[in-house]
Amino acid sequence: MHPPRFTAEPPSIDPVEPDSIVGDVSGRPSSPASSTDSAPRTYDVIIAGCGPTGATLAAELRLHDVRVLVVEKETEPSSAARIVGLHIRTLELMAMRGLLERILPHGRQRPASAFFAAIPKPAPKGLDSRYAYLLGIPQPVIERLLEEHAVELGAQVRRGRAVTAFEQDDEGVTVELADGERLRSRYLVGCDGGRSSVRKLLGVGFPGEPARTESLMGEMEVGVPPEEIAVKVAEICEAHQRFWLRPAGVGVYSVLVPAAGVSDRAEPPTLDDFKRQLRAIAGTDFGVHSPRWLSRFGDAMRLADRYRVGRVLLAGDAAHIHPPIGGQGLNLGVQDAFNLGWKLAARIRGWAPETLLDTYQAERRPVAEEVLDNTRAQTELLSTESGPQAVRRLLTELMDFDEVNLRLLEKITAIGIRYDFGAGPDLLGRRLRDIDVKQGNLYGLLHHGRGLLLDRTERLTVGGWSDRVDYLADSTAALDVPGVLLRPDGHVAWIGDDQQDLNDHLSRWFGRPAD
Repeated sequence: MHPPRFTAEPPSIDPVEPDSIVGDVSGRPSSPASSTDSAPRTYDVIIAGCGPTGATLAAELRLHDVRVLVVEKETEPSSAARIVGLHIRTLELMAMRGLLERILPHGRQRPASAFFAAIPKPAPKGLDSRYAYLLGIPQPVIERLLEEHAVELGAQVRRGRAVTAFEQDDEGVTVELADGERLRSRYLVGCDGGRSSVRKLLGVGFPGEPARTESLMGEMEVGVPPEEIAVKVAEICEAHQRFWLRPAGVGVYSVLVPAAGVSDRAEPPTLDDFKRQLRAIAGTDFGVHSPRWLSRFGDAMRLADRYRVGRVLLAGDAAHIHPPIGGQGLNLGVQDAFNLGWKLAARIRGWAPETLLDTYQAERRPVAEEVLDNTRAQTELLSTESGPQAVRRLLTELMDFDEVNLRLLEKITAIGIRYDFGAGPDLLGRRLRDIDVKQGNLYGLLHHGRGLLLDRTERLTVGGWSDRVDYLADSTAALDVPGVLLRPDGHVAWIGDDQQDLNDHLSRWFGRPAD
């Protein structure tokens, strides 16, 4: 019998014994226990940290009916109105889950250019994406939108709850919070930032380089005309690469200056600190006033030795830190969450192949290593010393070649990632762009976080995997291969037209077929 044109079945039933979970029929845990209760409340996954990484991971897990609790040590969301940039790959992932239309009205689109070391080059030809732009959006806004999405899907978020201890065994993890409350889960994921308590308690090393230089960064209004700023900035940037004044809205500028001479690292910088540094470099403070947010950062770079120890995992800044040059940090963490979410859910649902969860570290740690390397390179290119400046001038010339410019932009935006899935065509292991299909566009079929077989031959089938992999027969799809199997994160897991070969790859990524 020919398979249906498109199937979208609900997730399978939770294989856990009913009496091991405290919750209602919707999958939402019931009210938290007090520290005096004899038995800890039980969840499938506890996530420490409700930033973009933690909230994204919670939503990805809830797509598969995983019982999720997010604990966040801060009592209120951040109010610092700093602007962050969502790069192409993150925009694609948001489109895959139907989130991009919700996010776009809150951001400001900019051309996909001048990302690498702020070298002023236009976007290269050949950008293979519907979403070839940068979306600047206030960090509190994107954090709120991602948290709301997770909660709408059924995740529970509890603020003012810091993880202070945990113990893991063969069956799960017992987590203790600062108020003494004990919780139980099958897995714990640390998404709690660069100073991650989970990573420290886990004893995972965080080697790298300490900060050598520090910078002040913020957004504020200015008191001089834009033309005057443009002339002065162009003059100064010839000698000072760790300096900029860039438009960030009507009358608002993003400001970056060295922090040398601003000695008290324990205190947040003030507007007077920015004025003093601007006068030292530019001879004027440009009449800056009314700051939206002010921050200080160093160029420390660190990468966790391991992303997983037993039932405890790390994601986002808990696993890697680097300076914000190129704007990759938030994007890297969100992409970690998309990679981990479906794999962890598969383990909990009971169909994950034995080694599936191990592929999280195998795939994502090398990506973080590459981000740290390109950030190191960009940092060097911002130096005012003669050697780095000579390299910067040479690279600026080379970026006139579209191939060079495109390669560097692919690194920053993560659209050049190719996971190692073994020998095969170049597309294998890469993300598939959002192509046209009969139903509209490809990413519109990935909203539920399931795998997808796109079959241009109309002869293949997902068979016993239909509870976790959708099927689309479309001979007109804008694709130059007969069929592709997509993982829930949009990466190509198989290419071909042979059913037995497809079955082998379905087993590799989606476990044994259902009976």
